Amino acid sequence: MNFKQSYWVFQVVGWTFYILATELSNYLVLFSFNYEEVENLMFNATINILLGISLTHFFRVFFKTYNWVKLSLPSLAARSLIGILLMTALMAAVNISLDENILDFSNSNWILLDITYFINLSKPIIIWVLIYIFYAYTTERRNDAIERIKMQASIQASEAKILRAQINPHFMFNALNSIRALILEDPKKAQKGITQLSNILRSSLVADRKTTISLKEELKTIEDYLALEKVRYEERLQISWNTDPDTLNVEVPPMMLQTLVENAIKHGVQKAAKWGFVEINTSKTNEYLEIRIRNTGVLERNNNPRDDGGFGLPNTEKRLNILYGPNARFEIFQEDNQTVCAVIKIPLAN
Repeated sequence: MNFKQSYWVFQVVGWTFYILATELSNYLVLFSFNYEEVENLMFNATINILLGISLTHFFRVFFKTYNWVKLSLPSLAARSLIGILLMTALMAAVNISLDENILDFSNSNWILLDITYFINLSKPIIIWVLIYIFYAYTTERRNDAIERIKMQASIQASEAKILRAQINPHFMFNALNSIRALILEDPKKAQKGITQLSNILRSSLVADRKTTISLKEELKTIEDYLALEKVRYEERLQISWNTDPDTLNVEVPPMMLQTLVENAIKHGVQKAAKWGFVEINTSKTNEYLEIRIRNTGVLERNNNPRDDGGFGLPNTEKRLNILYGPNARFEIFQEDNQTVCAVIKIPLAN
């Protein structure tokens, strides 16, 4: 049952129950068990049910048309009070007119009579208005929260797309530089490097259309990249793998580890005097996928290691934050005098 159907069900059931209960209690007090007045009772009850439904529905239409939910509390209170007074006054006038046919008001104090009717009939209207305002405000806050979440998700999706789009040109630049260095030195190795590059680009084109890919796919891209770099560095580059098979199907952001491996080569192996190594480790706990990339290198003490002159490390942090929020972890530190370690922790709940 949708909201519109629920609204009318509550309107009809609520007003019918209240009016019948009120009319029945008045009937028993005034007429005891005089069945001759049942017809008048049912007629008055029907009029009051229709009147209560109509007046409160008109209040709702007015509330929505003029968007009272956006008003300040004093403004809303003033308008609601006016609405309550008008609805109650109309119901009181109608009920006095109806009851004149069955009750003797000739000796009544009309001012006191009007006040009594007004107070009695104001109660259900006040309750209805308070319930509706509470519902309208909670619904508005919930809708605002949903819109904010949707907007934030849209912004984050756009940011993630931009960050992913930055990766391919960055990687292409580094890879082509590696191949360029081989063209004159060793054309055969350069040709092999182009083959490796085509494999990597094929993977990256597929990955660019996805928010996440399996760790197995990401490691395959890294393997191709390191094979390309191995053509260039030969024995100067030592590569080791320690991957837990249970981690291979975990989803990770595409090209993220690739970027870290590129940084390991650029800032570690490339600057090593004789040779350098890159070691890739993956493991899984109950809560996190942990990826460690160790490489030969020394972090600059006077500089933030994330300020690498490019966007690789800041990009990694931003992408993790967009996809996983504060639950993801990324750090890079000097493990010993000649080794740098980058650690990524991705929550498995995501």
